[in-house]
Amino acid sequence: MSREIGKSAEDAAARYLTSRGYILLQRNYAIYGAEVDIIAADRGYIAFVEVRYRASLHPLSPRESVTTAKRRRICAAALVWLQQNGLQDANVRFDIVEVSPLGITLLRAAFLFTE
Repeated sequence: MSREIGKSAEDAAARYLTSRGYILLQRNYAIYGAEVDIIAADRGYIAFVEVRYRASLHPLSPRESVTTAKRRRICAAALVWLQQNGLQDANVRFDIVEVSPLGITLLRAAFLFTE
């Protein structure tokens, strides 16, 4: 996937989340080889959001497409971000947003913290 397509999908996801009441805190947070696409506040949670783009129907669901290794990297980055921002005691959630020609789908609490 090209950077332009990825950025476009992330922009669409950010607009979608904002329209649903999320407050965007940071985008493209990267540390130690891990990246979180969107970090946002939502209903008393800090949501770490992975954006997945699909150009066509794909046999793997967005949830299935985020591998265990990817979840671990996202969680490691989330821990560092929380520490850097003094939010170690915050309620945390890991969401996935799928952007496809069919529209945008939000999976709240798509996966649990993985060490």
